[in-house]
Amino acid sequence: MTKRTAERQEELFSREAWDRSLLHGLACEWEKSLWVLSPSHRKMMRPPLFSLRAMEDRWGSWSGKKREISLSWNLVLNHPWDAVCEVLLHEMAHQFTEEVFGAHHESPHGPQFQKACQLLRANPKASGNYKLLDERIVQGSAGGEDRIMVRVKKLMALAGSPNQHEAEAAMGKAHELIARYNLDLLAQEEKRNFTSVFVGRPALRHPPEDYALAHLLQDSYFVRGIWVSAYVPARSKMGRVLEISGTIQNIKMASYVHDFVRRFIHSQWAAYNKNRSLNRHRQADFALGIVEGFRSKLETQGKEEGKGPASLALIKMEDPLLKEYLAYKYPHTVQIQRGVARQDKNVLQDGKRIGRKLVIAKGITEHGGSRGLLIGS
Repeated sequence: MTKRTAERQEELFSREAWDRSLLHGLACEWEKSLWVLSPSHRKMMRPPLFSLRAMEDRWGSWSGKKREISLSWNLVLNHPWDAVCEVLLHEMAHQFTEEVFGAHHESPHGPQFQKACQLLRANPKASGNYKLLDERIVQGSAGGEDRIMVRVKKLMALAGSPNQHEAEAAMGKAHELIARYNLDLLAQEEKRNFTSVFVGRPALRHPPEDYALAHLLQDSYFVRGIWVSAYVPARSKMGRVLEISGTIQNIKMASYVHDFVRRFIHSQWAAYNKNRSLNRHRQADFALGIVEGFRSKLETQGKEEGKGPASLALIKMEDPLLKEYLAYKYPHTVQIQRGVARQDKNVLQDGKRIGRKLVIAKGITEHGGSRGLLIGS
């Protein structure tokens, strides 16, 4: 066997293994998605076959004859997993319409299908040429929301100033503008369209700083976060990922802050630990310190600006419409208490000191490929 033949066989084996992992993931996500249904409906849904195909005019399909859900290769390989799950849910609604409601001859997106989408929390539009979840987030919406974000982006560009005072003042104004916009929406009781996306990657375990950062986003950026089950392709197992919900503009901002803080932690830890050789537990202490330091900075800014709408008390106002959306999307939730590991107070304090200097600015490495750093897209 030549070296080239061996490499080709290894490549084919890796592709086949990856295919099996993805198909297994679709089966796991299908099973997980049933838990929003009543027990009687859940029993009537039988596991289908799954396949990945080259599709040019659609993202997925359901075949009642084959009892098969097929998804596009382009979708699975080039888009985030939450976008894949949205299409999967749509095809599950088609399956539900046929196999539970018995509506075999109804038009493709008729009344029974709409009802199935309601029960499964599926998007009835997620098919054909409809834009995928990640594309809709990047695109945003035309109107007042985008005008607000243009102003926010300009302020965040100023927040990149080498002058620390100017940078912090620009970041403070950006936060105040975001808060003012959202508080105006609450006061006017205007209808708002909400969506949900993953931030970060699904994993079997998450370090403590991921949970601290999730609370920071929820407390300061007008989104709500829930840790949901999600497939981890590299491990072929179900793990968890943070899913945030809110308006598209708030999701874009919160996603940007999430990635910005994560990258800041990574760069600062590399410099801090260069000559220390500290372990992963101390890295968690340092990262927690950065998140806590940045949170205290935001709280201090809020108190200093307490005479305006960016005060901390107002920023934490709850959106009743978002609460209603979450109650529908997540009918069954539980609270999990996490234990606190032993910490190195000195490393934690060093992280806090550095976190208080963190300024969220418009970065030069922005991109929207995997929904990272979306604010400048």
